[in-house]
Amino acid sequence: MRFLGSFLAVAILLSACTTTTTPQLAADGKPLPKLYRISKSGSSKIQFRILDSVNSLRKAAGLGEVQMNAQLNAAAATHSRDMSGQNRPWHFGSDGSSPLDRVRRVGYTGDMLGENISETYETELETLGAWMDKPDTRSVILDDRASNLGFSWFQESSGKIWWTLLMGS
Repeated sequence: MRFLGSFLAVAILLSACTTTTTPQLAADGKPLPKLYRISKSGSSKIQFRILDSVNSLRKAAGLGEVQMNAQLNAAAATHSRDMSGQNRPWHFGSDGSSPLDRVRRVGYTGDMLGENISETYETELETLGAWMDKPDTRSVILDDRASNLGFSWFQESSGKIWWTLLMGS
């Protein structure tokens, strides 16, 4: 009985012990990011998170809200997939198309005001934050003429995500 009691006491003490693992660090000393996988169920929420976040940023800057636009979403989706195929983040398509060419192809009749792109493993909100930290990409999001937003992505099997945001009026 004494042995059983001692055994249980040791088992309880050992179960309370936890091991902590230190995060893996990158060359700059910062923790490596966790892989962000976009699930099928979560993908429908991403565009609305971006829309709400962009509108919050615009409101804080004294600007009007923008609306999600299906045509701009389609152009953004095409470009995100195309950037992955080219394996480089840039504003021109593999066929030489410009952002203006792509929005016209999908039937968008408004003015295309700007395009932000990113190649990253970060979430959509982390990417938006990075865009807001740079004057040129921030100016696209906070363009006072904007009334429409398009946003899409392509995630590779490695987890790399190619994000595209389009603003139009």
